[in-house]
Amino acid sequence: MKLKDVLLLVSLMALWGFNFSVIKLGTTEIDPLVLTALRFTFAVFPLILFIKRPNVQWRYLISYGLSFGVGVWGMTTLSIDVGLSVGMASLLLDMSVVSSLLVGWLCLDEVITRNKLFGAALALLGLALIMVSNGGAVTVQGVLLVLVASVFWSINGLIVKRANTHSIFAFNVWAMMFAPLPLLALAALSHGTQAITLIPQQFTGWTLFSVLFQAYPTTLLGYWFWNKMIMKYSVSSVAPMTLLIPVFGMLGGYWFYDEVVLFNQVIAAGLILLGLFIGQMNENLHLSQATCHPSSSDRPPACNQ
Repeated sequence: MKLKDVLLLVSLMALWGFNFSVIKLGTTEIDPLVLTALRFTFAVFPLILFIKRPNVQWRYLISYGLSFGVGVWGMTTLSIDVGLSVGMASLLLDMSVVSSLLVGWLCLDEVITRNKLFGAALALLGLALIMVSNGGAVTVQGVLLVLVASVFWSINGLIVKRANTHSIFAFNVWAMMFAPLPLLALAALSHGTQAITLIPQQFTGWTLFSVLFQAYPTTLLGYWFWNKMIMKYSVSSVAPMTLLIPVFGMLGGYWFYDEVVLFNQVIAAGLILLGLFIGQMNENLHLSQATCHPSSSDRPPACNQ
């Protein structure tokens, strides 16, 4: 992986890590599922009116919109609302690293090298240490919800690969169109229709800030770049970068909500970074020597450009 792409991915992980604090800010003002629906509504409209639909089948747009909007962020936002700390939510969402390795191997014929396995194991050891020593709030319901979200995160990568589009930004915008209505329906089913009818009374300046931060830098900019990296490199190579999210997530929880960061958590963060580095070593060497080769029906061409 190119150094420039690595640095940009690290910056993106910082943005996504701090986003968990912004989500928590929004859930204190408004229903969590409504907050997520507003996030994707702002991300889609009116931008979609000026962007041509990408040349992919509708099933990919619909499945990605539901998986990304409801599966990942609907469940994650709910987990924070039911008491899971910002740091722990960002941490457990990273369990997608394991499922992404399996998804890439089973569905995309991606090779899992020994370095990737060892790096993932070392990073997961760091994650386990953080889980054991975490000083923030943990609820069983919150943990289950965010683990479900982590599985959907892996599914997102598979959908992007299968869609095989280079119109990444248009794909994101058109796919997210299918997220708001299911989220609002789920909010009404789980929390009653008042979750929707009370929006005008509950909508404050902080709610608007939370929605706009999630909609634009986090969603439109962030996932455009993320999906470009998914198309450029293998899922199992890009996915380990998300191990950085809990590091920034815990920092955000500490800075904004006084969530405790223990010495053991600092050591665990070091293990995560070391595991990430080891997992990327072979990929760096391979890409530096690679040349373009023809793509199959479900893979984009891989080039060292």
